[in-house]
Amino acid sequence: MNLGDKILQLRKKNGLSQEQLGEKVDVTRQTISNWELGETTPNPEQLKKMSKAFNVSVDEILDNDSKEFLMNKISNTERLAGIIIKILKVIGFVFIGYIIFMIIAVIGLGTYTVVKKDNANVESSATTICSIDNKKYQIEFGTNNYFKCNNCSKKMSDEINEIVDFNNIDNSMINIENYFKNKNGTCE
Repeated sequence: MNLGDKILQLRKKNGLSQEQLGEKVDVTRQTISNWELGETTPNPEQLKKMSKAFNVSVDEILDNDSKEFLMNKISNTERLAGIIIKILKVIGFVFIGYIIFMIIAVIGLGTYTVVKKDNANVESSATTICSIDNKKYQIEFGTNNYFKCNNCSKKMSDEINEIVDFNNIDNSMINIENYFKNKNGTCE
């Protein structure tokens, strides 16, 4: 006999309506009906209240088949809980992995930006020594409009500064050599 039939049999034997049994077990008449039809089953606490209402043991309500059914239901619930715990662990590991990845990415991006910024500030520069009439001039120039001419007059410094292409060092060296060559000078 299944659990629903056993509940129906015990209820009728005790002369209780579904509504009266529901009041004793703290459930609705519809819940009692669902139990008797086998659509749902009572939980352990409800079984205890029912055993008091019928004045029988829980074992007598459950019979062997029903007891096995409830044990399977509990076992399935435990398996489901185990699966949920495993899923939550995987989600936790994925989330932690994502957080670690994001931290590394932010640190890497910050380091890359600092290195790139530092490299952007590094100037490419050149130095040449040129002379006219045995007078030497050390000329230094580079990117970021860096220009310096030791021993140059203001006029010479301005003229050389005009022919320097700060974005093309090789071309600038040729321009400076030509400047000194046109003034009967040389560059080393």
